[in-house]
Amino acid sequence: MSLTGWRRRLTISGLLVLALAACGPAANQQAATAPPLDTAVPDPGPLPATATPPAGAVLPTALPTLASVPGTFSGEQALRYAETQLQWQPRDTGTPGGQANGDWIIQTLVAAGWQVEEQYFGVPENTSGRNIIAKRGSGPLVLIGSHYDSRRFADQDPDIQKRQLPVPAANDGASGAAVLLELARVLTPERLNEEVWLVFFDAEDNGDIAGWGGTLGSAHMARRLPRAPAAVVVVDMIGAADQQIYLEQSSTEALRAEIWQVAADLKYAAFIPQVKHSLTDGHSAFLAQGYPAIDVVDFDYPHRHTTADTLDKLSAPALESVGRTLEVWLTRD
Repeated sequence: MSLTGWRRRLTISGLLVLALAACGPAANQQAATAPPLDTAVPDPGPLPATATPPAGAVLPTALPTLASVPGTFSGEQALRYAETQLQWQPRDTGTPGGQANGDWIIQTLVAAGWQVEEQYFGVPENTSGRNIIAKRGSGPLVLIGSHYDSRRFADQDPDIQKRQLPVPAANDGASGAAVLLELARVLTPERLNEEVWLVFFDAEDNGDIAGWGGTLGSAHMARRLPRAPAAVVVVDMIGAADQQIYLEQSSTEALRAEIWQVAADLKYAAFIPQVKHSLTDGHSAFLAQGYPAIDVVDFDYPHRHTTADTLDKLSAPALESVGRTLEVWLTRD
């Protein structure tokens, strides 16, 4: 079924959300607000009130950008976007690297012709999270999102001596943001039948660390949407060379089937039409609000939350399989 057909079935006009966000522990399919099945994650409680932007961030003297010439989604271009992000270590929420990475994302989006807004929110340790929102087009609203923050500590590293080191976050962070930036290059206004938001979520990947909750940026946005979304698609950890993307159990079935059908039409075998995981991820807060939502995630990635989550684990074909699937899905009649 086409994107237009999906909207017709829902009968809700408004926001279509494709959120590429932070990976989290397993959760119950029956209720997005229920405790996770596999890992106990403490409830962070109400989100803090909107905070002021952090000051004094250190930026590099030159922020690399790529040419914003429209075309078909390129995995090679997306891989270059991922590589650029990895120059900032660490880049977890509230750090100078996180600030610089976000500023470069904004610069790249503006250069590609998108209107950009920032959404600040309070997080633990008296710092601020920053969601970045790029807008283009007209019609029903489409929100495409990814978390761009990294995990502070590599607490799942097999080497105990490395568990206090920051995670490079090539796949668990940079890959999703890279797909969004490449979509920003190819999704020109004349190709769109909707208003598209590209959203880069912050404070998504520090759950269980020093009192932090997980997926704070997506939760902040989900609670404050101006309209009910028609659909939410969350994509996470989608750049590994040995990519395997199974159906996520808690996801809305009809929307999930439509995305997988596009991937099948494009002959992307990494989209496997079998249910394997049930996850708490960036889509969960939208499910909790009653919105249709799915998670597109390679949760079997073995280097998650370790120091081995490095650029050499990514591949251009893997990035392209996800980005091209979303591009075709968004621009089909």
